[in-house]
Amino acid sequence: MLKKCVICKKGALQGKVLSRKGQYKAKGGTGSKIARWSKRKFLPNLQKVNILVEGTSQRVFICAKCIKKGNFKKVTPRLKAPVT
Repeated sequence: MLKKCVICKKGALQGKVLSRKGQYKAKGGTGSKIARWSKRKFLPNLQKVNILVEGTSQRVFICAKCIKKGNFKKVTPRLKAPVT
């Protein structure tokens, strides 16, 4: 299963971590330069939720924003039969 929101298709984004060197111009230097960088991922806030998908219950990933909006139907838990 992909780590992606089932409703809005939100997934991971790529970015960079920058390492800078040099003194800033505002502090009297010649300006800061990018010394090196490395790749990183920006991950969305995904939660596992039991929802109804086409009439069947499925456990899927949904982002927190879609959970707040309430764009889905939650599955009601079944009650266990009493043992006699």
